[in-house]
Amino acid sequence: MNVRTRFAPSPTGFMHMGGVRTALYAYLLAKKYGGQFILRIEDTDQGRLVEGATEVIYQTLKECGLNWDEGPDIGGPCGPYIQSERKQLYLPYAQQLVKSGHAYYCFCTKEELDERRAAAEARGETFKYDKHCLHLSQEEVDRRLADHVPYVIRMNAPTEGETSYHDLVFGDISMPNDTLDDMVLIKADGMPTYNFANVIDDHLMGITHVMRGMEYLSSTPKYNLLYQAFGWEIPQYIHLPTVMRDAQHKLSKRDGDAYYSDFIDKGYLTEALINYLALVGWNPGDDREFFTLDELVDAFDVKGINRAPGIFDVEKLRWFNFEYIRKLPFETYLSKVTPWFDQVLDPARFDYRRLAELMQDRTEIFSEVPDKVRFLSQWPAFDSALFVNKKQKSTLESALVSLRLVEPILEGLSDWAEQPIHDAVMNAIAESGMKNATVLWPMRIALSGQLATPGGAFEIAYLLGREESLRRIRASIETLS
Repeated sequence: MNVRTRFAPSPTGFMHMGGVRTALYAYLLAKKYGGQFILRIEDTDQGRLVEGATEVIYQTLKECGLNWDEGPDIGGPCGPYIQSERKQLYLPYAQQLVKSGHAYYCFCTKEELDERRAAAEARGETFKYDKHCLHLSQEEVDRRLADHVPYVIRMNAPTEGETSYHDLVFGDISMPNDTLDDMVLIKADGMPTYNFANVIDDHLMGITHVMRGMEYLSSTPKYNLLYQAFGWEIPQYIHLPTVMRDAQHKLSKRDGDAYYSDFIDKGYLTEALINYLALVGWNPGDDREFFTLDELVDAFDVKGINRAPGIFDVEKLRWFNFEYIRKLPFETYLSKVTPWFDQVLDPARFDYRRLAELMQDRTEIFSEVPDKVRFLSQWPAFDSALFVNKKQKSTLESALVSLRLVEPILEGLSDWAEQPIHDAVMNAIAESGMKNATVLWPMRIALSGQLATPGGAFEIAYLLGREESLRRIRASIETLS
């Protein structure tokens, strides 16, 4: 079999993480077997379209390395690949179903449907279309069509027996036919519904494996009835478990963890995100956790997809991202971290290369970098209690002595570089008989005003420069005095 998979998003906003994972799995399956990965834009719901959303889809997939073999922007033998551009294709297929008795014209108005829905709810029943228009005579149907009465075309779902299918993740699924609704195939505006267009396009594009969320498990019997009505081969189904924030909560826009762009804006690396996302709901069958995209292609197997919802653990993602950042070539890290330095630092004042060397092993996500280095340009107000550290034998009194020891040493340095600063201060400490930590702790606190810093006292002094270092030490001496 020539495996052909598709990713068929609707351009209604940003790319949801669940959608990115669906695209990833569809890509991996196609590439695993040397097949084709198709991108199709499903824009039949014109009222929900968001300007620019299609470009967001393109950009996201390209950033993730999920390059499609056929699609709207590159064409292919089954185009066009945007559903609104295929509008003329769908009505003839619906009319074919009407002729075979598998569908019918429905002229019920919205008001009539709302009235029946309200009546069903009053009886405590779930509303399902009652096949009212199925029983219209052919003459009545022809008359209304000739009079241009608005209509939709509905599927004529069976009411007895059951419809079954096999899913490669969830196994055999059966649905009683009396639970199936006569879903709309063609809307009043002539556009196909999502459900109908999916079936037509998947068939015409030769899709062999349909990957989608598990919320479509109950809808699939209706799709299969359409395939059977046309006499078409039914594709293999792979329904994917939901991506969840935890056992009770889905990813949400409000919590800032729903969209791919949320994580990129926070400074996560795409490679780390894709690596981790692959493992949310899929297991490679061994203990490996780190994969390149090519390695994921080799390892991917549908049998490794779980039935249970995949938990998207942001803390685990942070760890992945930290590991990826640590392994970046230094020049790559420098180029990525520079815009974050620029938010709070003046590149004319600070040695970005040295700062990046100190920060690479301390960066979990790039968006936290500005807060970690802001002290270099804005000396924070801080409590003198930071000078006290029992482990380092530092008290307020010893801190004052230490800073008075350090201040003239720094003032007398002619070469303001890390090594000379280190040598001069360490020599002074040795001559004073004090412990190294007893002096270096208050020196670092005075220079930074915070407990956690990239680098120690000597690196910070070098980055700040002579004038600013002495200003901060002198101000701290005055405070302690």
